[in-house]
Amino acid sequence: QWQFVESGGNLVQPGGSLRLSCAASGFCLDSHAIGWFCQGPGKVREGVSCISSSHNTYHANSVKGRFTTSRSSAKGTVYLHLDNLKPEGSAVYFCTAARQLGELCAIRDLRTDSWGQGTQVTVSS
Repeated sequence: QWQFVESGGNLVQPGGSLRLSCAASGFCLDSHAIGWFCQGPGKVREGVSCISSSHNTYHANSVKGRFTTSRSSAKGTVYLHLDNLKPEGSAVYFCTAARQLGELCAIRDLRTDSWGQGTQVTVSS
């Protein structure tokens, strides 16, 4: 059973920054692409970014230039850096992984049948 644990969410002022972390168990995180999703109140969960096993990254147009995704093999962790946060960025952020090993890094390749608790990001003055 794959398990995801997200952390790092907090209350932040508009224009502020946060770093979210994704850890996982039940599979080798470093061998899979990892994706981030977010879900605001009353909104549909939507894709934010994906990072492949070789560190290629892809970001939704709405966050390009503001959010960056990275991974640390040493720590077995994937990060989502949120810069210049806007109030509409307030959401619960989730991570997930591709079902297959390797470079697959599209939303359609990512698991959507198993989720962690997510981490809450609140952007408010």
